[in-house]
Amino acid sequence: MFTTLALTAVLAAAPAQELELKNVRTTYGVLGQKRTVDEYMPGDVLIIAFDIEGLKVKEDGRVQYAMGMELNRKGKPKPEFKRDPQDLEAINNLGGSTLPAFALSVIGQDTAPGDYTLKVTVKDKNTKAEKTLDKSFKVIAPKFGFVQVRLTNSAGEPAAPVGVPGQRIYVHYALIGFELDKMKLPNVTFEMEVLDEQGKPTLSKSFKGTIRDDLKGSPGLMPFRPTPLELNRPGKFTIVLKAKDNNKNKDNTAELPLNLTVLDMK
Repeated sequence: MFTTLALTAVLAAAPAQELELKNVRTTYGVLGQKRTVDEYMPGDVLIIAFDIEGLKVKEDGRVQYAMGMELNRKGKPKPEFKRDPQDLEAINNLGGSTLPAFALSVIGQDTAPGDYTLKVTVKDKNTKAEKTLDKSFKVIAPKFGFVQVRLTNSAGEPAAPVGVPGQRIYVHYALIGFELDKMKLPNVTFEMEVLDEQGKPTLSKSFKGTIRDDLKGSPGLMPFRPTPLELNRPGKFTIVLKAKDNNKNKDNTAELPLNLTVLDMK
């Protein structure tokens, strides 16, 4: 089943003629980069990001609106989850006509594979205009791979894959689909490597280790401690997460690249 559903919007909007929902995409974490494939495994987090255009903005910059969501599985007559529109408010501090927003759903480890659709409804509280979007995605059977991938700042708040020198970000991730040995223990080798714009490692020795801990409290899911990254110089980089399940005989590796841009502030 799906648990812990939330939705909100961040920052500002400006007047426009018609209410529209644009730039719909799924991402790795709130503010994260776009996912190229809309397939999820149980234990992952679905985040749908989009832009709201055309909400009425008051003279003091306030934007009053409501958002609701409905989650449906193909072939089932009733929604898996439904939430009526909740009243929200934003401030148009920077002006402009765009209000970035997102809808979030944690996919429970007992979620059945299948085709799903998340329907998001947005209402302008002042003009009574209403728009909906439907985003389809697939839940697949568990296999060895990364889930819950996202970036945060030092305060634990969502971070974008863009920073400046002197900043520290944290990479969050978990593994699923690994096997246990006869002692009911995993045996996973993990590695995180950072590549520069030419595809060369930034360090001669990457962050690497082997996990053989008892996963008490989270069977089937291996959460990792967030890994800090010190952004010490500008450039375009790729964070590559790698893992190998040493208890499996085949199909025992997983790899996930994440983009990172550090801006030159001169």
